[in-house]
Amino acid sequence: MTKPNHTNIRIHDGAHDHQFQLFFFEDGPGIRKPYPHRHRYQGITSFDVGHRHRLGGVTAPAPDVPDHVHEYRGTTTFDDGHVHHFSGVTGPPIPLPDGGHYHIIEGETTVNGEIPHTHSYMGEAR
Repeated sequence: MTKPNHTNIRIHDGAHDHQFQLFFFEDGPGIRKPYPHRHRYQGITSFDVGHRHRLGGVTAPAPDVPDHVHEYRGTTTFDDGHVHHFSGVTGPPIPLPDGGHYHIIEGETTVNGEIPHTHSYMGEAR
């Protein structure tokens, strides 16, 4: 993978000052474009009201730049007669020895079940 170039952008609207860095990867002579990637994630919920659920899916794409994050959303496995929905944003990248990285996912599901309840969840996006 090639080293990213970046462009600094500053926007001032009279009341606020916003600064951004856009990163691009060289994709050939004179061609620059973001280099997005995704991760598969999996996790498990807390044990509440006598059961737990599993979760898994694929994150939304994000450019491979320092401190990037990914959005994710999904539905848990069907356990104890119901499912829960979840969504969130991963934590920042955690380096791996091979030069890759992974992210932590955690949060709380929506309310559902014969006895209405939520679950906390935790997992990894690799």
